[in-house]
Amino acid sequence: MRVVFAGTPEPALPALDAIVASRHELVAVVTRPDAPAGRGRRLVASPVARRAHDLGVPVLTPGHPREPEFQAELAALAPDCCPVVAYGAMLPSSALAIPRHGWVNLHFSLLPAWRGAAPVQHALRAGDAVTGATTFRIVPALDAGPVFGVMTETIRPHDTAGDLLDRLAVGGAQLLVSTLDGIEDGTLQPRDQPTDGITLAPKVGVEDARVSWQAPAVAVDRLVRSCTPAPGAWTSYQGQRLKLGPLQVATDHEPSAPGRLEVTKRTVHVGTATHPVLLGQVQPVGKQPMPAADWARGVRVGTGAVLG
Repeated sequence: MRVVFAGTPEPALPALDAIVASRHELVAVVTRPDAPAGRGRRLVASPVARRAHDLGVPVLTPGHPREPEFQAELAALAPDCCPVVAYGAMLPSSALAIPRHGWVNLHFSLLPAWRGAAPVQHALRAGDAVTGATTFRIVPALDAGPVFGVMTETIRPHDTAGDLLDRLAVGGAQLLVSTLDGIEDGTLQPRDQPTDGITLAPKVGVEDARVSWQAPAVAVDRLVRSCTPAPGAWTSYQGQRLKLGPLQVATDHEPSAPGRLEVTKRTVHVGTATHPVLLGQVQPVGKQPMPAADWARGVRVGTGAVLG
């Protein structure tokens, strides 16, 4: 089939590479426009755009896919199907109607669970034991289209969102290619999603990543892992934000007041509603990440101080 791939961030790259290596003809890539990045806020092309340029594949960067100029360009390419991975913009019905086999999305959850922008983060925060990826035909409603195929992935005890997304991106890439194969062969027909079991996974913002030390230790651990690497879990000390890397639940320690620090030469524990947690890497504002004990020593934090 002639395909136009739509995607933007790094997790879309395994799928793009898998399509390039498949029997299908990649005629163009659609991605979000260049965006400001880094301290200088200079415009930077998306990871998908950069990979497409390296491959010599034409790149389309509409401000929004509703633009008539973009839709005319897409129609001129005459794609049979448009596979999508984390493109980052809602597709209007007029664009959905252009490829004869529609737009097929690779979504990183077992639909209808965790429809939305941040399925991996929400699955981790909820304590799910298993997640996966789903391919489905895009319809105007959010992640509600009929399903072509699924793969499952066990969530490991110490997975961060980055760890889990890396595995899903690689496994999902093969699922997406096999879905395209089945559509072309006529051997794969989509089935409607169940109407029960629907959960939503809206984008996780900075405020959503703030740690509440009044929560149980297991919930604190899940929140931190779900926000690593982005947007980054955080707390505060003396009014200054302190970013937190993955930590450990210290079941061998006696309970302590929520947010209360216990500091030694090599360790920093924080009280929660249940067991304390052992901090790993932390990052004060304007500084590089460092071991929690080094931070405590540098700002002269002692046992009894309080976070949050």
